[in-house]
Amino acid sequence: MNKFLKYNVLLLLITLIMLSLMVACSSGNEKGEDGTEKSDDSTAEGGEGEISGELEIQYFVGGYGDSWWKEVIADFQEEYPDVSIVEHAGPNINEEMRSRWVSNDPPDVVYIDGAGSSETQMVEDGQLMNLTEWLQEMELENGDKLADSFIVEPATYDGEIYSLPLVFDTWGTWYDKALFEEKGYEVPTDFDSFMSSMEEIKEGEDIDPLVTSGQHPYYFLRGMLYPAFGAAGGDELLADLIQGKEGAWTQDVVLDTMKKVETMAAEGMFDSGLGALNHTQSQMNFLLHENVFVPVGFWLPNEMANDIPEGFEFGFIPSPMQDAGDPYAVVPDLRPLAIAENAENPEAAKAFVEFAFTRDYAMSFSEHTGAIMNLTGVDLSQSDDVPSYLTEANAMINDPEQVQIYHKPHPMSADLETPIGNALMSLMLGNMTAEEFVEEAEKAAAEYRS
Repeated sequence: MNKFLKYNVLLLLITLIMLSLMVACSSGNEKGEDGTEKSDDSTAEGGEGEISGELEIQYFVGGYGDSWWKEVIADFQEEYPDVSIVEHAGPNINEEMRSRWVSNDPPDVVYIDGAGSSETQMVEDGQLMNLTEWLQEMELENGDKLADSFIVEPATYDGEIYSLPLVFDTWGTWYDKALFEEKGYEVPTDFDSFMSSMEEIKEGEDIDPLVTSGQHPYYFLRGMLYPAFGAAGGDELLADLIQGKEGAWTQDVVLDTMKKVETMAAEGMFDSGLGALNHTQSQMNFLLHENVFVPVGFWLPNEMANDIPEGFEFGFIPSPMQDAGDPYAVVPDLRPLAIAENAENPEAAKAFVEFAFTRDYAMSFSEHTGAIMNLTGVDLSQSDDVPSYLTEANAMINDPEQVQIYHKPHPMSADLETPIGNALMSLMLGNMTAEEFVEEAEKAAAEYRS
């Protein structure tokens, strides 16, 4: 009888040990479909499984620098230690990575900015992932929906979204506040006062007042003409011109705007050597007071930080191409973040994009770059590291009595922007009339539509 009891006790102990082992196994790691172990808590990291593997990120390094990217990427690496990040970055990265995109072997995440990049072209070529549905699920750190928290909404293509606007920039006209205060020059408020100010400066300083990059005519197109078109015809005109709608470029309202450019050229307001200038050379001429106005985005002070003369004080106004009595016109120039349609690691790519869109990083972006991230609810005045010109410009842009904001549906395709830019250069150099320009632009739009 004792042996029987001892046997039952031993059997009970063995059973309890087996049960405890089964419970321990079920609460620990389990095998995935590919046979590898994964931890239960991995789903908390990525939402749809463990975020791991190689993540390739392509970003252009220009006027904004790369310090903000380095900060975000380092923080993401700390948050997701199982991800191996490969950075493709630099001032020529768009050209360097072109063969990867053409051969359908792109990086996972791409920041679309700089020469050689075109968001619209990439969408037209089917290179970017459709983010329309995913955007509706994304939330900021406090639970706000990201889709409701953009200063300017994402570009749409037939109602679909393929990129998220990371940077809110706007082209405007820069001047040296210290020089203007010293000499008593007028800060323009409209096209008439712009012309009178340039006439006074041309005579007083014996220089050509306005400089831009002749090697990149889109600087003047985006920096001067987009606001002019917005002021003259609103969002509808902007959309028609950017999309190359039939008859858009030959409208009277467009011709009237181009007549202003023709007048500027005829009266010698453009730098006579602008045809040979790249964007940094034109900005350097501006800093050296070889010219006094330059149309550039918010990246200017950061990009030229090492070349700013002592006593130079940046002043910014929306480009004054509108008629007298109208407010300044601003057309936001967004720099988006996107995921490749053929991304090798789409889950890690989504995790990174979501990680970058926070208000903390928005404040950090302004501190690093002197520009604005495209998120509402960020009070730049709360940081001493945000430059004064940016807080002043931000306040002006958000004052509806001073500034009217116009929106373009998406960037102009490079296939249209390039020939229009070439014709624009001829007009600015005095080799083409405004009437000839609009005809050339209409031909370019017809070829683009076909």
